[in-house]
Amino acid sequence: MSMVAIDLTDVSKTYDKLVVDRLSFRVAAGECFGLLGPNGAGKSTIARMVLGMTSPDAGKITVLGAPVPARARLARMRIGVVPQFDNLDAAFTVRENLLVFGRYFRMSRRQIDAVIPSLLEFARLENKADARVAELSGGMKRRLTLARALINDPHLLVMDEPTTGLDPQARHLIWDRLRSLLARGKTILLTTHFMEEAERLCDRLCVMEEGRKIAEGRPSELIDEQIGCDVVEVYGGNPHELGALIRPYAQRIEVSGETLFCYAPDPEQVLAQLRGRTGLRLLQRPPNLEDVFLRLTGREMED
Repeated sequence: MSMVAIDLTDVSKTYDKLVVDRLSFRVAAGECFGLLGPNGAGKSTIARMVLGMTSPDAGKITVLGAPVPARARLARMRIGVVPQFDNLDAAFTVRENLLVFGRYFRMSRRQIDAVIPSLLEFARLENKADARVAELSGGMKRRLTLARALINDPHLLVMDEPTTGLDPQARHLIWDRLRSLLARGKTILLTTHFMEEAERLCDRLCVMEEGRKIAEGRPSELIDEQIGCDVVEVYGGNPHELGALIRPYAQRIEVSGETLFCYAPDPEQVLAQLRGRTGLRLLQRPPNLEDVFLRLTGREMED
């Protein structure tokens, strides 16, 4: 198998407006590659083009060695898909959902029955095999959707916002399951607007805004390159007046809404200027991908 699982070259797509703008990236086999950006950035459109569900207006896409969309059907036989919204059959049981989906890949009943126990164990649904989907919690449904995507033992998983709407406990369980898939050598294309999700799971990221790539690299490298120092968040007061006060001690200052972000090589100097002032809340923390997005776009990430 090729060492490149997905290859996009100068891909563009327009609906009512330009949605994807001359985008290029490569996903290596065995890595988790994240498309990170707010809703409307073009992430879901890219996932649909990778799957051959919509065609690019310009550019070239190759998935698992096959040109897409020309040979998308061939590529999809080796792909598992976790859509943004669950499309399970609520009237069927957990086991029946897996059985029906296996048929789409022309698997025999014997083949499907052989893999269902391990998929139920993977999704921690062993005790729910005969429960109807309508009876499951949101987290259970999401885990079933992930298990269903693995029915054909795919080389590549395309996951569109896999943990949207889940509570923190369910989200962490999904993350744990995804890390186990990566340990088994699976390749994952992950779209997300959750910074923590991207930092925890992705080997590399393409940070997007309005269909354009604004940065690409490993999460830790992006944070070091773009930020490289601690952050002091200041809530309350007049952010512009406070910014003028601490500017001599800051590498950079950003104001977003009512919050002042101070990027400081020596945060203690900044804190010393602000301590004792009434009505302020101060938070010192390490830099993260939210800071990268704010620096590159001038605004915080929005859902």
